[in-house]
Amino acid sequence: MKYNKIRKMDIADGPGVRVSIFFQGCEFHCKNCFNPETWDFDGGKEFTDETIERVLELCDNENISGLSILGGEPMHPCNIEGTTKLAKAFKQKFPNKTLWAWSGFLFDKWVKDKEVAKYLDVIVDGQYIDEKRNPTLKWKGSENQRVIDVQKSLKEGKVVLFEE
Repeated sequence: MKYNKIRKMDIADGPGVRVSIFFQGCEFHCKNCFNPETWDFDGGKEFTDETIERVLELCDNENISGLSILGGEPMHPCNIEGTTKLAKAFKQKFPNKTLWAWSGFLFDKWVKDKEVAKYLDVIVDGQYIDEKRNPTLKWKGSENQRVIDVQKSLKEGKVVLFEE
């Protein structure tokens, strides 16, 4: 499993100042994807326990409000094990910081029954659709995507949208 990059201070991918990690590998290849360099599963750098330690180290700062996991596709079968391991370690160390993820896979069809869902606070789901692009949307690129409150959704047994 590989990752593309880590941003130490990101203000675009979730609320507040965050650490962001972009996983490598995606099969969706959305038209006009903002991150096509993450498509190749063989690109990027090896994702190891040291990578997790580095991300947690970066998050251990009072100015960091949380971690964002993007891609590529962090929920792809080739990546979900590492995504889950990172998410679990993050929530164990920082239970009061938020964990956000972006995925082309739909929450209710793919993610909700995976272990990773136990650790996520918010997921932005759905593939980016260029024809539904809307630059005024917060935290998503196209009208079809949803910003989901994961824990409320799991508790209520239905998709509950995130409200700031």
